[in-house]
Amino acid sequence: MLARAMHERSRALVDTLWVGTAEMENTSFVALSRQATLRRQLSVIANNLANMNTTGYKGEHMMFMEHPVRSRGGERIMGDKVSYVRDIATVRDLHEGSFRETGNPLDMAIHGDGYFVVQTENGERYTRNGRFQLDDAGQLVTQQGDPVLSDGGQPFFFAPGDADIHVTRDGTLSTRNGPLGRLRIVGFDNPHELKEVSGGMFVAETAPAEVEQPDVVQNMLESSNVEPIIEMTRLIDVNRSYKEAHKLIEAEDERMKKMIRELASTSA
Repeated sequence: MLARAMHERSRALVDTLWVGTAEMENTSFVALSRQATLRRQLSVIANNLANMNTTGYKGEHMMFMEHPVRSRGGERIMGDKVSYVRDIATVRDLHEGSFRETGNPLDMAIHGDGYFVVQTENGERYTRNGRFQLDDAGQLVTQQGDPVLSDGGQPFFFAPGDADIHVTRDGTLSTRNGPLGRLRIVGFDNPHELKEVSGGMFVAETAPAEVEQPDVVQNMLESSNVEPIIEMTRLIDVNRSYKEAHKLIEAEDERMKKMIRELASTSA
């Protein structure tokens, strides 16, 4: 009888350990999924802060998906539920940044939708960064030296004697010697499909459409739309949540070790 009682008690402890292990796995996996997404979110926020002074930069945010899991007792109306979480995409915030006046006639900004078109060695690229300059040949280029294209697909060249550079709201460039052409301003049906490359440039898999009535402003640059205070607050919150998830994993690990010690002590 004593042996049978000991056997039943051992089985009960094993069952308890098994249930505890299953719960621990659920809790740990949820906490780990949370940590993984929070780590990637920290990277996104850090990148936003690093580019808060980058002309034309658009901040990014993460999208998450929650996967509810029925936990022990979850069949009750008020039963506990646990949820796995994973990030599914990074979304670009496309709202317009504030404009700042520079006094440089080669600085330009676009009100509303639209992107400047730039010719690079890897093909056409698109940007909201209108900080342009002239190279040694008098060509209108980006800070990286890539030519800015006209609506005819050609770069702009300024003669040595060209002065009084003027840009109209529709993107037409002219000097004292006459018009040079019109900037090519394009848009996309789904701007979120644009992929960012180096230098604030974007590449698209789909062909852009010409913006019929662009609104170009001279002597202005579009600032980054990142709000530093909001991003710093978000950074603090995410970092705190990451630490809390780490503490939960450590607590579950300690709880599991305690259960194993109690089972070993009872079996002995």
